[in-house]
Amino acid sequence: MTLTAVILTSTTTSVFALSRIKDLVDVEGVRDNMMVGYGLVVGLDGTGDSLRNSPFTKQSLESMLERMGVNIRGTDFQTKNVAAVMVTANLPPFASQGTRMDISISALGDSKSLRGGTLLVTPLAGADGEVYAVAQGPVVVGGFSAEGEGSSVSKGVTTSGRIANGAIIERELQFDLAKLEELKLSLRNPDFTTARRTADAINTYLGTDAATMTNPSTITVKKPRRFRGDMVTLLAEIEQLRVQPDQLAKIVIDEQSGIIVMGSEVRVSTVAIAQGNLTIRVTETPQVSQPNAFAEQGETVTVPRTDIEIDESEDEKLTILQTGVTLQELVDGLNALGVGPQDMISILQSLKVAGAIQAELQVM
Repeated sequence: MTLTAVILTSTTTSVFALSRIKDLVDVEGVRDNMMVGYGLVVGLDGTGDSLRNSPFTKQSLESMLERMGVNIRGTDFQTKNVAAVMVTANLPPFASQGTRMDISISALGDSKSLRGGTLLVTPLAGADGEVYAVAQGPVVVGGFSAEGEGSSVSKGVTTSGRIANGAIIERELQFDLAKLEELKLSLRNPDFTTARRTADAINTYLGTDAATMTNPSTITVKKPRRFRGDMVTLLAEIEQLRVQPDQLAKIVIDEQSGIIVMGSEVRVSTVAIAQGNLTIRVTETPQVSQPNAFAEQGETVTVPRTDIEIDESEDEKLTILQTGVTLQELVDGLNALGVGPQDMISILQSLKVAGAIQAELQVM
């Protein structure tokens, strides 16, 4: 497998780029809520669950028909047009009753495909067990599959699908953001410096100490007394403020794919690096030897021909990296050695072991 290294470098522009507060934090109470439900998809073209191997599908079908006045208890039926599915969705924050949202559907039994099926009415419940939405509609499947006696072809996954606007919200989450007097902002990438800069930016804009850094990930914002608007208006104003986020010096390595990502704050102490490998290439080029066309004796034989090349990497040199070199200088130094992605990973790990690299090394 060919390895490819992707090294992200940072220029002066990106280092000092400012980000909006709304892109750095999550607001307390403004979040999605996960919901789940169990339902049946009908109308499948013989690709549904086999009822013998999926007893839950049979029980669900019997219960549904009984509620509709059809009694099939004790009847041996083997329909393959029904599939049991799990329905999942995310209830958006402040979603109003009667609005719609998208849902995802996944087969639960041994169904082969949900293409062409229709989801029957399925209640969607939250973590508290309460029903907040009801889903129903035709299932849209992105993949497909076809097979014959001699071969088959498939693309994507046919046992999962989506229904755009497939659920109606029946119950709203009660959270009155406007009336709050205090709110917490949570940094998506916790950091002492970023949290302090965010709090300072808010206080400078409001002209009072309304924001307080509680910890590296939380900033508490109190509504100023002279502020005439509500908390929603306050958030709308401060979320556009720009802050220079800080970050840890970190190197992320994915050994399987050979991807290397370095942060802009990575620094290296004075260290000498040498890299070289002994490579032996053995090439077999057999040749065929045969007698002349009118020769009375002789036979055709294969004569081996072996070519051996030895590469001791004599051109590789010892590279010295000075104290406090930047990310760009580190990359230039490693590239000067002519190393590949896998060798570069080994060098970075060796630098960390030697204590010559001031960065967190994370291997995925």
